[in-house]
Amino acid sequence: MSGRAKTPNGETHASRSQRSIATKGKAIGVLIVEDHAIVRDGLLSLLEDEPGVKAVGQAGDGRRAVELWKKYRPDITLMDLKMPGMNGVAAIEAIRAVDPGARIIVLTTYSGDEDIYQAFRAGAKAYVLKDIRSEQLFRCIRKVHEGQTLMPPEIAAKLADRLPAEELSSRELEVLRLLVQGMPNKLIGRELDITELTVKTHVKALFRKLNVLSRTEAVAVAARKGLLRL
Repeated sequence: MSGRAKTPNGETHASRSQRSIATKGKAIGVLIVEDHAIVRDGLLSLLEDEPGVKAVGQAGDGRRAVELWKKYRPDITLMDLKMPGMNGVAAIEAIRAVDPGARIIVLTTYSGDEDIYQAFRAGAKAYVLKDIRSEQLFRCIRKVHEGQTLMPPEIAAKLADRLPAEELSSRELEVLRLLVQGMPNKLIGRELDITELTVKTHVKALFRKLNVLSRTEAVAVAARKGLLRL
């Protein structure tokens, strides 16, 4: 019985996978990044059975993922988040530093707001959970390959709640930080060496961007969204 050859990093290439890759022509090339061997093998089997898709490599950690990405330049990368050494977010950032157009799908068991935020901030094009059905995964792969950014509705809702509608400027963040400390406009102006009228302008902009109507609400939203690390 022939087995799969494995490298120390856990990359596995079955001979049948190589035959599949050779016969699929211009199939979508996918790099699998996952630290659990059994999950990698499962994803490999799925890719081998799907027309028009092929596995070009596998990595068991983020550092090796970056190396293989540079070597194979895959069309799509399936990226886990929690891995030893370099994690998924750091690997996404490293890959996109080489090619900002790299198309990376986060495939993970984690659905926390911070995980979602960090993944998309790093440049992920889609974020799906490992309990996704195989046909949904392949639909996602093809859509991202076409240039789309995809999120399930429940994840989109979490991301919308995590981020303000517009990015806050550095000055607005300074004003917000002082609001959290309970300072009135006059003291904020004195602290930042700006006029009270300018402070009022920044506070009005904060309220609009955070979609709030009061200072108390602004502080609560800032805390919930993790905008400040006090």
